[in-house]
Amino acid sequence: MAPTVWFTADHHFGHANILRYCNRPFGSVAEMNATMADRWNSVVGQQDVVYHLGDIFWMPSGDARTLRGRLNGRICLVRGNHDRTADSIKTCFEWVKDYYELKVDDPDAVDGRQRIVLCHYAMRVWNHSHYGAWDLFGHSHGTLPDIPGSLAIDVGVDCHDFTPIPYETVKSIMHARRPEGASSHGPDEGGVGDDEQMEDGELG
Repeated sequence: MAPTVWFTADHHFGHANILRYCNRPFGSVAEMNATMADRWNSVVGQQDVVYHLGDIFWMPSGDARTLRGRLNGRICLVRGNHDRTADSIKTCFEWVKDYYELKVDDPDAVDGRQRIVLCHYAMRVWNHSHYGAWDLFGHSHGTLPDIPGSLAIDVGVDCHDFTPIPYETVKSIMHARRPEGASSHGPDEGGVGDDEQMEDGELG
């Protein structure tokens, strides 16, 4: 069985103030850390691939390394604005990047591969946005209103019961909001080197 591809963002493991900033339903940082780790492991398998879109740890690097060891899966980190700790433990991740374009094999997608733009920050337009590419982001903790018909969603934990979401769930959300005519893709107008960028270190 092929590994499942998961998406998530904005755990802020260890961050006391995030409880107040985002009105999270936990009585303490310890409870938050334990609950989010348990929910992660309840769905993510050891061989699964998790694309984390930033702000994963807010704790000393030693504590972060220990907590990372408790989390299932191979984590690819798209760096957020609070990932200095993650930068200090890069060996705990498959890779750490500021931006990434992923292609997932999917017979329902154009040419059999779904293009997904991954960034910590939301975009209004993105590479191939007019040709069915998706934009996944974090950072906003569910505060950004949806743009009708936009193939962009916040995958942060505050929007998804503090649990990573699988590719198939993202696909269902995108198909439900697909704008009229979006399934009729035009010719590929990607820039030079576009595919080379996406294949670099690609997992899933």
